[in-house]
Amino acid sequence: MTTYPTAAIADASLRVGVPVRTAPAALHPLFAGAVFSGPAMPVTHLGSVDVILQAIDDAPAGFVLVVDNAGRDDEACVGDLMLLEAREAGAAGVVVWGRHRDTAQLHQIGLPIHSLGAFPFGPRRVPPAGAPMYSAYLDGASVAPGDHVFADDDGILFVAADRLDDVLEAATVILQTEGAQAERMRAGTSLREQLDFSAYRARQTDDPSLTLRRHLAERGGAIEV
Repeated sequence: MTTYPTAAIADASLRVGVPVRTAPAALHPLFAGAVFSGPAMPVTHLGSVDVILQAIDDAPAGFVLVVDNAGRDDEACVGDLMLLEAREAGAAGVVVWGRHRDTAQLHQIGLPIHSLGAFPFGPRRVPPAGAPMYSAYLDGASVAPGDHVFADDDGILFVAADRLDDVLEAATVILQTEGAQAERMRAGTSLREQLDFSAYRARQTDDPSLTLRRHLAERGGAIEV
């Protein structure tokens, strides 16, 4: 699947009326410029890596591992071995609602990861026994198997599988429109000229209720949805 920027996915979701869940803004990428997407493989971490290994074992091709560690600041729940294992299993990336460690080794491994940052200690609690929970809640954003994950420097979005095609179709149109607008700008035609901004201002003088959003919708512009 083609990788889409989260901004295009966000705009597309509004255009087609599809609810999209957003990961907490506190999560940050370890590698600037890394863009990845794929089907979510969520798992709730309770203090032991065995549930993460089982999630990797059961994950679909091109998965994004989503680890819910309740946003804890007092431990790192993944490190170099888990990310290397995920990479070798074909993961597209990792999202951790918590902290990571082994930062230098993670740079060598190169698998994109978003987390709350680094912390040197791993879990020091005694994990309960039980089957892994293949679900995640990232500060209220629920993630289930089959949800599709989009991640880049702007953040992380989760789209339900049954509406994914609708969102991607709209995102493709938005990217094509904005790409064409950018090319015309580089060729010397300003964005204001392309959107006939002077006409918008004139119309708004006569009709103060006119919004730029409506003006653009009438003209097919993509700077707003």
